[in-house]
Amino acid sequence: MKLTFQEVLKNLKSKEYKPIYLLHGDESYFIDAITKHIETKVLQESEKAFNFSVLYGRDISHINIMDAARRYPMMAPLQVIIIKEAQDMKDLIKLEKYVANPTPTTLLLICHKHKKLDMRTKFAKTLSKNAVVFESKKLYDNKVGDWIITHLKSMSYSIEPNAAQMIAEYLGTNLSKIVNEMDKLVLNLPKGTKINADHVQKNIGISKEYNVFELQNALGVRNVLKCNRIINYFIANPKLNPLPKITGALYNYFSKVFITSSMKQAADNDLAKALGLRSAWFVKDYKMAARNYSRQKLEDVFHQLHVYDLRSKGVNNDSVAEGELIRELVYKILH
Repeated sequence: MKLTFQEVLKNLKSKEYKPIYLLHGDESYFIDAITKHIETKVLQESEKAFNFSVLYGRDISHINIMDAARRYPMMAPLQVIIIKEAQDMKDLIKLEKYVANPTPTTLLLICHKHKKLDMRTKFAKTLSKNAVVFESKKLYDNKVGDWIITHLKSMSYSIEPNAAQMIAEYLGTNLSKIVNEMDKLVLNLPKGTKINADHVQKNIGISKEYNVFELQNALGVRNVLKCNRIINYFIANPKLNPLPKITGALYNYFSKVFITSSMKQAADNDLAKALGLRSAWFVKDYKMAARNYSRQKLEDVFHQLHVYDLRSKGVNNDSVAEGELIRELVYKILH
C-alpha cells in the first residue's frame, strides 16, 4: 500500500506496525526521518539486544535477510530488521518469496535511497500488495516555502510567508539542512511563536534586507536603488550568494512572472494554484512584475540568465569577477 510521509509516521506513532516497509526515492530526509523513528521508538532499549538488527545492502544476500526475518522475537512482541543502502544489494528482488509471505512478528524496513526502485518488477508488485511503500520525492523549488510552513506547524510554531520564502531561497531544496536550521531557529523561541524575518535574521543569519528574495521583489518593481544596494551586499559576501544560486532563483521567479503574464484575466486563487503557491499572498507581487516586464523583455531576461549562468561556470568569461557578473546581469535585466 502506498502512503504519504505523514501517514507512515502517524501509523508508526500509533503503533500500527506492518511486517514490511519499503522506503525508496531521491530525497534522503524523509527516509532518514522514518528510519530514525523505527530505530528509536518501536522497541524498548531492553528489547533491542536480541531483537534489533541493522544490515547493509552491499554486505548481505537475500538468504541472510530471510533467515533473520523468519526468526521469532525473544522477550519482545516483535523484532526489527533494517536494511540500509538496499540499492547496493545485488539480489534484492529475490526477497519476493519472503515478501509474499512475511513473518508477522518481524518488522522489516528496506531503505532504498537516492533512486526509485523499479516498480514494474514482480518483486515490486508483491511489495505493493503486502508492504507499506513510500516514495521519497525531492521537493520542487516552489514547494519548499510551503513545506517549511507545514514543518514548523508540526512543531507548534507558525511563520510569516515572506520569512518562509527567505529561508527557502537561501537554503534551497536540501531538507536535511533546512530542518537543522529550523531546529536552531526555534531553540530559544517559545512554542506558539509566529516567526518573522527578524527571527530568521537573528537565528539563521539570513539578512532580511539583502537576500535573493528581496532582490526578486526589487527587480519586480524595477527599484534600481534597492537592487544596487542588494548587489553590493552580495559582492561583499560572495560565499553566501554565489551567482549560480542567484540565477537559479531568478529563473524560478521570472518563470512565475511569465505564467502570470499569460494569465492576466485569471482570478487570484486560480493564479496562485498555477504558480504553485499555498495562497494568493504573493500573487499581487507577480502581477506587478508582469506589468513591468513585457513578454519580449521576459524572453530577454531568460536569455541573460542562461548566458550569465554559463559565464559563472567559466564559459565565455574572460576572467571577469563573479561580483561584476552579478552587477552586469542585474543591469541587463533592468534595462
